[in-house]
Amino acid sequence: MKKFVFSVLSLLFLLIATPGYADELQEGVDAYNRKDYQTALQKLKPLAEQGNAAAQYNLGLIYYKSHKNPEPKQDLGEAVQWFQKAAEQGHAMAQYQLGVMYYFFHGVNQNFKEAAKWYRKAAEQGLAHAQYQLGEMYESGKGVPQEYAVAGDWYLKAAEQGEYQASQKLGRMYLEGRGVPKDEAQAAKWLQRAREQENLYTLNSYRQEAEQGKAFAQFQLGEMYSRGKGVPQDDAEAAKWFRKAAEQGHGSAQNNLGVRYSEGRGVPRDYVEAHKWFNLAGAKGLKSGLRNRDKVETVMSPEQIAEAQKRAREWKPRPPQ
Repeated sequence: MKKFVFSVLSLLFLLIATPGYADELQEGVDAYNRKDYQTALQKLKPLAEQGNAAAQYNLGLIYYKSHKNPEPKQDLGEAVQWFQKAAEQGHAMAQYQLGVMYYFFHGVNQNFKEAAKWYRKAAEQGLAHAQYQLGEMYESGKGVPQEYAVAGDWYLKAAEQGEYQASQKLGRMYLEGRGVPKDEAQAAKWLQRAREQENLYTLNSYRQEAEQGKAFAQFQLGEMYSRGKGVPQDDAEAAKWFRKAAEQGHGSAQNNLGVRYSEGRGVPRDYVEAHKWFNLAGAKGLKSGLRNRDKVETVMSPEQIAEAQKRAREWKPRPPQ
C-alpha cells in the first residue's frame, strides 16, 4: 500500500485552478518544480488562505513532503489542516490524501473509519486511487464491514480506469471465488490486464523521471525498450536512453551501450566506442564491462585499442539531460 501512496504523490501539484487564481497558482506550481520552495509557499499560501481549494491541497503537499526539502520543514499537522480545508470543498485529491493521513496516522491519530469516509468521498468522484483503497478496506474489514462483494465492485471501478493493483485484486478474487463467482477466464483476463497496466505505469514513471535527467530511470527505460517490455522493442530508442545514462556515469548503462556498439544494435557498429564504454563500465567495478572489453579487443587493431583507451581517459560525465 505504501508503494501505491508514493505513486499517487508523484502526481504532486495537479493543477485544478479556479478562474481568477490560475496565474498565481501556476506561479506557485512552477516555483515548486524549480525546487524554489520558499517562493512556492509565498505564492500558494495567500491563495489557500483566501479559500482556493487547489492551493490548499498543494500547500498541504508541500508540508507533507517537505521532509526531503530544507525549507519549509515537514509539518504533518499543518498538512492535515490544509488537506481538510480543500477536502471539505470537494477537492477529490485532497479527500484521498486526507484518507491516507488517517490510515497511516500521519499528523492525526489512526482512524480507519475516517480514512474510509474520505476515501469514499474521493472514490465517488471517480478517483481510481481512492476506489482501489476503499476496495482494500472492504476486503480487510478495516473501518468498514468486511464485504468481499463490495470490495470487488470498487476494484472493478478502479481497474476499468487502469489501476493495475485493482486489476490484480479482482483477478485473484475471480480465481478464488471471493465476492464474485469463481471464474478462471475472468481471472486470467484481469490478471493479464494487470500486467499490461503495470507495465504502462512503470513505463510512464520511468519516462517522467528519465526526462528529468535521472540516470537510473534512463537506464531502466533503455532496458524496457531493449526487451520490449510494455513498449514495442526498439534498439535505437534503447541505445538513446542507455547513452543518456552512460554519459552521466551509470556503469550498467555504459556496459549496455558498449554491447550495442560492439553488435551494431541501434547504433552503427564501432569497436572503438564499444571498448571505451566497456572500459568505463569496468572502472565502475562492473566485471562484465572488463570481460566485454577483453573480448572486443580480440577483433581490434593496436591502433584502435590505443584510440579507445585515449577516449576513455578523456571522458568526463555530462550533466543530466
